[in-house]
Amino acid sequence: AMDYARLAEAAAEKMELYRQDPVGWRVCRHTSEVAVSWRPSAEFAGNLYRGEGTLPASPQDVWECIKPVAGGSRTKWDQNVKAFEVIEAVSDTVSVCRTTTPSAFMRIISPREFVDVVLMKQYEDGTMLSAATNVEHPLCPPQPNLVRGFNYPCGCFCVPSPGEPERTQLLSFFQTDLGGLLPQSVVDSFFPANIATFYSNLTKAVKTLKA
Repeated sequence: AMDYARLAEAAAEKMELYRQDPVGWRVCRHTSEVAVSWRPSAEFAGNLYRGEGTLPASPQDVWECIKPVAGGSRTKWDQNVKAFEVIEAVSDTVSVCRTTTPSAFMRIISPREFVDVVLMKQYEDGTMLSAATNVEHPLCPPQPNLVRGFNYPCGCFCVPSPGEPERTQLLSFFQTDLGGLLPQSVVDSFFPANIATFYSNLTKAVKTLKA
């Protein structure tokens, strides 16, 4: 059987390494909400993307919007998340989850499913981390009507802004093998646009939460 807790911990360690490593990033998209950069992934034959932006809300409010829990608000504001379910709660902080995504990019990308082990962690400085990586689970065999995609170590850091309780730095890392037979050009244009939309929709969601 897979050691889910150990895999989750390893994904969190990778997140911390990515966060501390400034080498090799190239900016590929810039909006008022986020700077997106990339470098080749060390995990698979694709890219690791980094999003950096500051949100107009407290870390708690941002976390409320992004935390990977059953019945969370992610399915409401994140247009890439059609459904999110917890398959197995491994511990208080680790769970195996299944995410279904709708078709995207003018339907060039068909609906996908992802099965990940997810870890939630809080640091002493108030930073909150959600880290994930792909796993297999007996309750989640591949579905015939969905393409199985694979997330490699990915996640988000909600970092408090010192002296600014209503501002949060959100640092996110994405590295996803979408599976299927997509042209590389589609994949390479999809992710930066997608990350920009993620930050834009999240900004709207935290403002709504605060209202």
